[in-house]
Parts: sequence; structure tokens; C-alpha cells
Amino acid sequence: MGQPLLVLRGIAKAFPGVQALAGVSLELWPGEVHALVGENGAGKSTLIKIAAGVYLPDAGEILFEGRPVRLHSPRDAAALGIAVIHQEPYLFPTLSVLENLFMGFQPRRGLLDWPAMARRAREVLQALGVALPLEVPAGELSAAQQQLLQIARALLQDARVLIMDEPTSSLSQKEVATLFEIVRRLRARGVGILYITHRLEEVFALADRVTVLRDGRLVGTFPVATVTPGALIAHMVGRELTQLFPHTPRPPGPVLLRVHGLGRRGLFEGISLEVRAGEIVGLAGLVGAGRSEVAQAIFGLLPPETGFVEVDGRCLVPRAPWEAMAAGIVYLPEDRHRQGIVAPMSVRANLTLAVLHRLARLGLVDRRAEDALVRSYQARLRIRAASLEQPIGTLSGGNQQKVIVARGLAARPRVLILDEPTRGIDVGTKAEIHRLMDELAAQGMGILMISSELPEILGMSDRILVMRAGRLVGELSRAEATQERVMALAMGVALEAVEEEAGGSREVP
Repeated sequence: MGQPLLVLRGIAKAFPGVQALAGVSLELWPGEVHALVGENGAGKSTLIKIAAGVYLPDAGEILFEGRPVRLHSPRDAAALGIAVIHQEPYLFPTLSVLENLFMGFQPRRGLLDWPAMARRAREVLQALGVALPLEVPAGELSAAQQQLLQIARALLQDARVLIMDEPTSSLSQKEVATLFEIVRRLRARGVGILYITHRLEEVFALADRVTVLRDGRLVGTFPVATVTPGALIAHMVGRELTQLFPHTPRPPGPVLLRVHGLGRRGLFEGISLEVRAGEIVGLAGLVGAGRSEVAQAIFGLLPPETGFVEVDGRCLVPRAPWEAMAAGIVYLPEDRHRQGIVAPMSVRANLTLAVLHRLARLGLVDRRAEDALVRSYQARLRIRAASLEQPIGTLSGGNQQKVIVARGLAARPRVLILDEPTRGIDVGTKAEIHRLMDELAAQGMGILMISSELPEILGMSDRILVMRAGRLVGELSRAEATQERVMALAMGVALEAVEEEAGGSREVP
């Protein structure tokens, strides 16, 4: 039987306020394709970063070919023969394919032997059954060719373990088929492949075994031949909904937001949806499905190439955020630190940033009016700050998020688009934001909420729209929505198979 190439045993890793992994174990054998699956936030990325030397585990051990190892850096992992094929290729776009292939491990004695390097590169590419133009800048390659370049680079370094993180996310069906053939050739050569994917069809097409993570813990490792797509989804979302969400379903009012055939090449296409007054519509899907891009297109951050938007019956082709805000749309972004706050500026300045024009008189900001506005939202949202002049970057994540929400509400929107509104904040603040969402809906606002947390989607939504690969693929009412059904739509798995394996649906609270 021999021994595994790579063993991760009892791995634990914590970050401030988050236990990312707890007691996770995994074995990868020579000539095996081992799939790693789980919901967003299950711990997959943390585990592969530990295997690749990016993070040190807090507990547990790593064995490579039977020997305990401690990986302090990606260079340590590469020296053993562990390579990572990233979802977004890490390449030098202005350097040639040949230069990228040998970057970081060129011969160090004397001048570089370019002819020898080219011969070696062609040998590896021939073994993979692919052809890449060695003299062309890497930035001119297609997404599929860039993936192949990464694989060839790993083999040039004699990689024994290949970690592939969502390798098909930006590939066409034909390119995916080519990649699958290469993965099978590598397996036949004895390379161990850890394959991370959200696409269950790829698990069943390629993998020998599959490991499921949920909430940072190991659910189990299964031979692929013994499980079904429905069973995997049941393992991935097997937790019960333990938190009650303070949302009271109510009859919706008139349509506030209507989106017609919105599209942007390479990101999403044919997006049509409605949000009514007093309604919270959840937009679900996996990472990379295009949810945030659709929201940004509606708001004018990513102007659409096709389609248009109606707000209260008035046509809008969003070209800039100020146009969307003037029409009554406000978008609160997913990335709080890069898109939501101006960290060195005060709480006051961040909160009123979008409404200064309303507070100005004769070209000067009316400080008394600004102070009244800020203090009203501080009390309403219970924003904890030592001073309104305190830099917002010094507040907790939850209080930063409250300031962002307050800024959006100060603009008096008719439609509020919330992109991951409770990501990275504590449970108490989550509950407060959920209560606020329910209050706003009760007052007649229309809310479009993007969330990667299924309990939040199920608990707070009146209707759920599901995206997959840039398209809307389904709609579920609150009554019929379950975790299994949402995940089945997001992954392209037949609902009947999921229901059969899950043994019945859990009702939405």
C-alpha cells in the first residue's frame, strides 16, 4: 500500500474572534485526486494555506512522505514538492512564458542557459500534452493557458503534491475538458492532487475521494463512488438553523426596483429581477457566481453593457453611483475596509460623506445640522465610539459596519442593496442589523441582500434568487426554501436528488 504523500492531522487554526479550523485531518496519496468541498467559510482556504506554508497551524501536525515537517513559508513547501495552482494566477504579465516558468529557480551559476531552459520547458509541456508559446508575454495568454502555465511551472519544480484551488472558475467548457485530461495524466504519473471546488459535477468527474468541511470541522472523508451529489450537499449544510432571525413576513407592496436583462461580458448576463416595497429579497450563490457584480452594476459601479433598471417606474441606465443614488438606490459594499470606510477620517466624516451636499449652506457644511444627523443615527444604531471625531479605523468591525449602514440610510434610499451586511461582525451586532432590516422593510423600503451565510439568507428573505456562473438559475419562496435546495441550485444539482438524500426539508424559521 505504501504511504500517503501528505498527511494533515488534527489541524487547528484560530484568528481573532474566529476558530477557522478545529481538529481537521486529511490524507493525500500518490496518484490520487482528492476533492475538498464545503460551504463558503467552511475552512477550505485556511487548510490549503497551511498545507502550502502560508500559515502555521496552532495545533496538529503535517507529515510529508511519512516525515513530520514544519512549513514556515511557501518556499519550505515548494522545496518538499508541494505546489499550489491558484484560482487567480500569480504571474508576471509583462515577462515571457519561459521567464514565468523558471521564475524563482533559475540556475544561479554564471549566465542563464536559455536554450537549455527552453528545451526543458518544451519537455514538460509535451508531457502535459499542451503547447504554449514560450516567447509571448504571460499577460497575453488566455485564462486557460495561464492555468496550464502554473501547472507546468509546478512540474518543472518536481512537484509531488499539486493543490488546485477552483481551477475551472474562469474556463470555458472546452478548456475545462482539456484541464481534466491533464489532471488525469498527472494522476497516472503518481502526482497527488488536492482539488478544491464548489462544482460537484467536477468532484464526480475527477476525484477518487472527497473530504467535507463544515464550520471549520471535518464532517468526513468518503470514496466518491459511495456518495451522491445530494448526500454531499446534506453533509455540507447539515447544521440546523439555531438562531432566530427577527423578520416578519408581510404582504409586499408595489415594485420599487425592476432590473431588465442586465449583462456585462465575462461577469453576468440576462439578469432580470424585481424588489417590492416592504420586501427583503435574498441573492444567494457561491463565490464567483457574480452576485456582487450584479449589485455593483445596478448601482453604477460596473456600468452594464446590456439592459436597464427601473426605480419606481422610472427608467435608469446606471453609469455612475450618483445617478443611482439620485434615483433612490443605495449600495453598501462587501469589502468594508477597501470600499466602505475611509479609515483615517472621523466617524462623523464617514457617516455624512454621501450627504454633504444636503448639509451645505452657501458652500459651507452646516456643522449643527451635521452633528444632529450623526447623533441621531448614533443613537438609532447604537454606534459605540469614544468621540465622533475618532478615526473610524479604530472602531470595532461591528461599529464600522453600523456607520456604513447609517451613511446609506442618511441618503434616504427607496431601495437598499446590502452586500454581505454582517460579514466579520459579532453575533450581537448581527442581530441588531437584522432587526434594523426588518424595521426598514416594515417602513416600505425594498431590500436586496447578498449573503454567503445560508442561515441569514433563509432567515431574513421573503424570496430567494440563486445565481450560478453569472446567471440567475432559480427563485424560491420563503416557504419552499431550504439550505439543500439553495445549495442544489447554486451548484447545478437536481433538486430531487438533494431532497431524496436529505430526507426532508427544514422549514425556514
